[in-house]
Amino acid sequence: MNIALLLLFLVFCKGSHTSGFITNVTTRPDVLNIGSMFTFDSVIGKIAKLAITLAVEDVNSNPNILNGTKLSLKMHNTKSSDFLGIVEALQFMENDTVAIIGPQFSATAHVISHIANELQVPLLSFAATDPTLSPVQFPFFVRTTRSDLFQMTAVADLVFHYQWRDVIAIYVDDDFGRNAIASLGDKLAEKRCKISYKVPLTPTATKDEIRKALISVSTMESRILILHIYTSWGLQVLEEAQEQKMMDSGYVWIATDWFSTILDTDPSLPLVQTNNIQGVLTLRMYTPDSQLKTEFKSRWSNLTRARRLLNNTSFGLNTYGLYAYDSVLLLAQAIESFFAIGWNISFSNDTNLRELSGGKLNLDALNIFNGGRQLLKSILEVNTTGLTGPIKFDADGNLLNPAFEVINVIGTGTRTIGYWSNSSGLNVLPPEKLQMKMQTNGSNAGTQKLYSVIWPGQTTEKPRGWVFPYNGRKLRIGVPHGVSYPEFVGIKGTDFSGYCIEVFQAALNELPYGVPYKYVPFGDGIKNPENNDLLHRVQIGEFDGVVGDITITTNRTKMVDFTQPYIESGLVVVAPIRKMDSSAWAFLRPFTPMMWGVTGVFFLVVGTVVWILERRTNEDFRGPPKRQFVTIVWFSFSTLFFSQKEKTGSTLGRFVVIIWLFVVLILNSSYTASLTSILTVEQLSSPVKGIESLVTGTEPIGYQRGSFAEAYLTDELNIHHSRLVALNSPEDYEKALKKGPSAGGVAAVIDERAYMELFLSSRCGYSIVGQEFTKMGWGFAFSRDSPLAIDMSTAILKLSENGNLQKIHDKWLMKSACSVEGAKQAVDRLQLKSFWGLFLLSGIACFLALLLYVLRMVRQYYRHADSDIECSQSIERLKSFVSFVNKREQEVKSVKSSSKRRRTDNKSSNKIVRRQECSSDGLDES
Repeated sequence: MNIALLLLFLVFCKGSHTSGFITNVTTRPDVLNIGSMFTFDSVIGKIAKLAITLAVEDVNSNPNILNGTKLSLKMHNTKSSDFLGIVEALQFMENDTVAIIGPQFSATAHVISHIANELQVPLLSFAATDPTLSPVQFPFFVRTTRSDLFQMTAVADLVFHYQWRDVIAIYVDDDFGRNAIASLGDKLAEKRCKISYKVPLTPTATKDEIRKALISVSTMESRILILHIYTSWGLQVLEEAQEQKMMDSGYVWIATDWFSTILDTDPSLPLVQTNNIQGVLTLRMYTPDSQLKTEFKSRWSNLTRARRLLNNTSFGLNTYGLYAYDSVLLLAQAIESFFAIGWNISFSNDTNLRELSGGKLNLDALNIFNGGRQLLKSILEVNTTGLTGPIKFDADGNLLNPAFEVINVIGTGTRTIGYWSNSSGLNVLPPEKLQMKMQTNGSNAGTQKLYSVIWPGQTTEKPRGWVFPYNGRKLRIGVPHGVSYPEFVGIKGTDFSGYCIEVFQAALNELPYGVPYKYVPFGDGIKNPENNDLLHRVQIGEFDGVVGDITITTNRTKMVDFTQPYIESGLVVVAPIRKMDSSAWAFLRPFTPMMWGVTGVFFLVVGTVVWILERRTNEDFRGPPKRQFVTIVWFSFSTLFFSQKEKTGSTLGRFVVIIWLFVVLILNSSYTASLTSILTVEQLSSPVKGIESLVTGTEPIGYQRGSFAEAYLTDELNIHHSRLVALNSPEDYEKALKKGPSAGGVAAVIDERAYMELFLSSRCGYSIVGQEFTKMGWGFAFSRDSPLAIDMSTAILKLSENGNLQKIHDKWLMKSACSVEGAKQAVDRLQLKSFWGLFLLSGIACFLALLLYVLRMVRQYYRHADSDIECSQSIERLKSFVSFVNKREQEVKSVKSSSKRRRTDNKSSNKIVRRQECSSDGLDES
């Protein structure tokens, strides 16, 4: 390659060219020279040679295509040599060639494209698939096949579809291989996958080199192998893989279209070779079925039957042969369009080459095709249909609608398991049928991506895609060795126990494969280690994973890969609490003073409104003012118990009463519920109300040493570091909380709920206050992109679904001394102290009512007792009073009336007696 580039550097000068003398001008010639260059004896070349020959014959025999002009085809065999390709390209340029079909190899195309650019001769390559051959750098290079960019996109979609993350790329180490694998890496990265190991092979790789490469691959972790090499020795790789036991169960081989090209060219491979390729997936450029294609296949079969029998060689039609045929057809239609718009075929000398004239290389004979740019434009504007389907280029110079078949090798044949297209991705339907179905049914055109696959080892179970490297080393699992909670992680010598350890081992038992591992303690067991330091050891490769009470945070996910959380645990605040005793006036607490006042006022307002609405039509609301006032108060307050005796007759009155009764119902229900809660549920109080009060306060706050709580409090909540007190164990928590902030302790401890629930299970003097202010969880950590993280996540979900995760939780973390919240929330029997205030009010009311009644009775007794009855003895007076009280009110009133009448009669009789006495006295005197 370097020699070829040096040759080009000597031949051509940088800068734009200038045309010299025109050497040949033809309006519409009878014959046009076109060239073709590829390797005749290659799998692609031998088919392309016949296809191109047939295409030229068809064009020349059809006067409607070029209107009498004939194509003169000259073929050169490059013999897989880039140097020969350069020389042959120069020979074409000496003979006034208007276009070249080829080259076959991408490496050759890179070099020849410089010549084509200089001499303005279009190159139509049906086999150079290197994605870096762009029209920007090589405007005269026209790719009449599919770019490897699309093929690698299809491969990446396959990897993503089967949920694999790492692949190994085995490729030929030239422009064709390197650039395609680079595109594959980009496409995999878009799906969060990657190439974990690259195996470049020289274009002329020997069997020994292949064996060494495969041996190195077999020691790798990934079992997804992408094979992108040449057809000439691709089967040797698979044969060697069979010998190395790399075609057994667990491996996945995805070969690019070189493999389908071999299968199409030689469908009847020997039995030995067939055994080497079982279960392989490969891609084939998709060409839709058509009548034109069917007829050509029949013609091809007839033409090659005799040749197969004579030479004992395979001449099956592959897709590159179809694209080679269409390249000639495409060129012919572009030439006709070129002539139709009035262009002529003319060549001129390149002034840049005049200084090189006279040499033996005869470089001054190279001519510039003056109509090359217009012919290139005509080529890119062609819109026709060929054997491969519609032929049309997009703005980037690629054929429209790239698509591939996904093929599975089974037995002695193959099976198409699906299709990939650039527009719709993977699907079991061909692209054109899928498009029609989507137009008919909208976007709901079916969700099935691929049919089932027979994988290497004759299994239908999808391989997991990775294994542990065969280096004899067990996984080193770091375990934090602290002093906080042995219920989660406990280490005694070589014995590892606790909730986290048992969950990890249970998850490993759910995996369909064994995992060799050993626990490695991290820390001195005297103080809690920093979890970030432990995860950093995974990042640098000292540990393969971490098992323990490790919280999943955003920053930590940048260091390692976590599994699915196996326990939820957010930060909470724990503080001392005290029990609030029930008050004798607790019945007033459901309502605030303002609520009591407004309620009382509305009772009076409603009673007054009803009195106004009813007084003119309802006798119950009439009478003396005193009686009406009592009626207003009685009616309104009696609605509290729905016991009012007064009937409302007016419509407006009933409307007001109905609304008010609804309000009273709500008030009653709310009051009853609130009072029930106050009297029956134990009331707890704490000077700390939650994280908000701690943030705004100045008291010291405790946290677990080594946890992420310290960084969260300082970075997220902006709490000054001087307020934070690091604590190691639950005993330290309790001691600091008992002391309190005034005695060198802390006002509260902030830690994760899982820890605090265990702490409070045996310490009832503390409780969680406020809400949980973060939502996080614990997970097992593994190195970045470790597939074990995904499989362990699935195993944790299985443990959760079958209930084993909860059983492990109950075994290690379920305590019964106190409730989950750490404080007793019991319903006690009600005591007198909660109600004596109510009894006192009732007693006072009864006493006052009785006292007023007695005073009233005494007053009535003295006012209405007979004045002529002299009861000088107290006992008789008491009996008389009791007899008076025992009388009905009506009797008292009747006695009162008769007494009045007697007194009136007595007074009248006394007056008559006195008058009589006075008159008798007067008579006596006279």
